Amino acid sequence: MLAGLGRALRSGRRQLPVLLGRRDGCRLPSAPQVGLWRHTRAWRDQEGVPYSTLVPSDEVTVNYRHGLPVITLMLPTRSERCQFIVKPVVTTVGAFLQDVQREDKGIERAEVFTTDGSKVSDATLMEVLLMNDFRLVINNTAYNVSPPVKDKLSSEHATEMEDIKSLVHRLFVALHLEDHQIRKERELLQKLDHLKGELLPLEQMKTKIMDSADAKTSRLLWVGLALMSTQGGALAWLTWWVYSWDIMEPVTYFITYGSAMAFYAYFVLTKQDYIYPHAKDRQFLHYFYRKSKKQRFNVERYNKLKDDLAEAEESLRRLRQPLQLRLPIQEINDKD
Repeated sequence: MLAGLGRALRSGRRQLPVLLGRRDGCRLPSAPQVGLWRHTRAWRDQEGVPYSTLVPSDEVTVNYRHGLPVITLMLPTRSERCQFIVKPVVTTVGAFLQDVQREDKGIERAEVFTTDGSKVSDATLMEVLLMNDFRLVINNTAYNVSPPVKDKLSSEHATEMEDIKSLVHRLFVALHLEDHQIRKERELLQKLDHLKGELLPLEQMKTKIMDSADAKTSRLLWVGLALMSTQGGALAWLTWWVYSWDIMEPVTYFITYGSAMAFYAYFVLTKQDYIYPHAKDRQFLHYFYRKSKKQRFNVERYNKLKDDLAEAEESLRRLRQPLQLRLPIQEINDKD
């Protein structure tokens, strides 16, 4: 064979001799092939064993068509190539892998790793993933994927694209805002009806408890007035009919001093001054919560339902005022 090669070179022909199919009993490969590695554990361990399946390097390709990336890969069970058009700004890695598994029911494992072996989160956007090379693992086969570099837009073209996006957004809002408002208003009205239905029995029970607590508080106030009147009458009777003022003067002094001590003790216990309206409200709440506990009235649930009802009514009020629809709540409150 070497002699034939020497003759071909001497004759000036650019021709190589045909090699035999075997050499030393081994068949030569007809085309270069790529060996893959099947990792037994996480990619970050970087320990693997050679896997027997040989996969061509162009099994997974990424191309851009009409500005959107198109990922083409081989489905293992169906043995056919399939294209997946990805919306990079919206689609996540998890959604892409779910689409792949939905297309081929035989795929039990589908994951994405970086080139250094770190697993990519399912919440990562495809736009971020396609910025660098990555590894796509389907079942026990790994594919090295190299996305093409996307040309950067010029500043003028980027400005035009932003203007077009803004125009499309305004057009979409103008066409669908009314339908959205009607649908949202219907949802809020249904929510209001549901909340009012849950609040109705609680409101009835609360009214009864409040009436009972108010009656007890009023009765306590009248009892206090009767005791004070009785005390004044008793002191007057003892002063003018039984004893003299010289004897009753020390008694009235200690009664006044005892009242001052009682008011100071009220301040120590409640951290509030003894003001009659505040004292009345405090006694009313004491009777109200004690009665609620006896009748198993859930005050926390009632307050939560009232807050949800107020929030739904405020949302409905904002929805029915188109001029205030896009204003923050703080600005609306400031105007009100």
